[in-house]
Amino acid sequence: MAGPMEHEPHGAHQTRKAAASGWIGSALEYYDFFIYASAAALVFPQIFFPSGNPQVAIIASLATYGVGYVARPIGAFFLGHWGDTHGRKTVLILCMFLMGFSTMAVAFLPTYQQVGMLAPGLLVLLRLIQGFAVAGEISGASSMILEHAPFGRRGYYASFSLQGVQAGQILAAAVFLPLARYLPQAEFNSWGWRIPFLLSALVIIAGYIIRREVAETPAFAEEGQHGAVPRTPIIEAFKYCWRDMVRVICMALMNVIPVVATIFGGAYAVQAAYGIGFRPDVYLWIPVLGNILAVVVIPYVGNLSDKVGRRPAVILGALGSGLLSFAYLYAISIANVPLAILMSLLMWGVIYQGYNAVFPSFFPELFPTRTRVTAMAIAQNIGTTITALLPALFATVAPPGSTNIPLTIGAITFAVTIIAMVAAWSARETYRIHLNDLGDPNAVPVDKPDYDRMRAGTFGEGRSAKASA
Repeated sequence: MAGPMEHEPHGAHQTRKAAASGWIGSALEYYDFFIYASAAALVFPQIFFPSGNPQVAIIASLATYGVGYVARPIGAFFLGHWGDTHGRKTVLILCMFLMGFSTMAVAFLPTYQQVGMLAPGLLVLLRLIQGFAVAGEISGASSMILEHAPFGRRGYYASFSLQGVQAGQILAAAVFLPLARYLPQAEFNSWGWRIPFLLSALVIIAGYIIRREVAETPAFAEEGQHGAVPRTPIIEAFKYCWRDMVRVICMALMNVIPVVATIFGGAYAVQAAYGIGFRPDVYLWIPVLGNILAVVVIPYVGNLSDKVGRRPAVILGALGSGLLSFAYLYAISIANVPLAILMSLLMWGVIYQGYNAVFPSFFPELFPTRTRVTAMAIAQNIGTTITALLPALFATVAPPGSTNIPLTIGAITFAVTIIAMVAAWSARETYRIHLNDLGDPNAVPVDKPDYDRMRAGTFGEGRSAKASA
């Protein structure tokens, strides 16, 4: 029987340090990304766009949120190439600096009333830089954790990168909550919203200190030692991995769930033109509570995927959260705060985590080390770019004054999650395949009894990794 380290990269595995770096780095970077999302739903329609037509202002503000995703495929090409040729560590530091500086700059932007159309123009420019920067974060962090993790525990450890993302969203909403609650509306719209963006300066400092401490992954180091680092990982990815890249694009459409929960849901609940009447500080509690629950659930789902596989979790997460989107939007439509919170907890905090906790291991496991960051970054960011254009579409097909908004938006959401479910069903299972064999469609998974024994042995290795880290 093969030992647990056969077909695994050799060298020092900083398992817990890599997971901690991925968690904290993702939390800090996605704090930046999500404070923009909150501001786009709550504040930007009033201060960066003409106020004469509320419907146009809402659509335009939500479109600037989507613009950031337009830059993500471009960033994925560049940053994915960087991660596969220069290493996972360097690309993560680069992403962090780009995100931190572009987010902090939003705090200094003039309003539409001050400079006219230059204001939304500058906002779009900074959003493009944000989108470019975040394109390499999840693929780089997931690949780094995955390649440091012991066999049989990749799903558990890789899930921490997404737990960090949820924590970043909690932090973003938590910063907005006291400002929206205690500042008068005029002061909040004038200067209060700028404070969360100014705090991004801390991201640059803290993120660099944390990420410089993690060594490059053993898998990437072996590639360099064997002279196997590709010169053009993009070409190799499209030549050999295009089928799995298409699957990842389709599965990444699951980003429609947080789009519905935080972006369109926020505008639908808060903007006066829709007439629902949620207070901004009340609505902000909905994603906060959902994300708090998600932070608890994610590692359990990641660990479960190491026991039963990646595909079942993604399939159930897609189907269940798509169905629950109808109930969530209905709860908002009747202005029922307790019901909206309950539906958020079920849809986003629990069921959606079947996908959210598992894709950080499932996506990179579909690709070989040579092209892992590139293939995942490009495919995932194309998928999320498509979903990021949905808020403006939602506001167009279900504008203020229209009827059956929960049914209309829920139907679109459910259709998108079905596409993701089918893509997951068509993918090969990866959880019992050794790291050096990942990306090979003909790789033979370890027999389940042998895998369970190997997995049990890696718990001890994880404790040794903690000591070495």
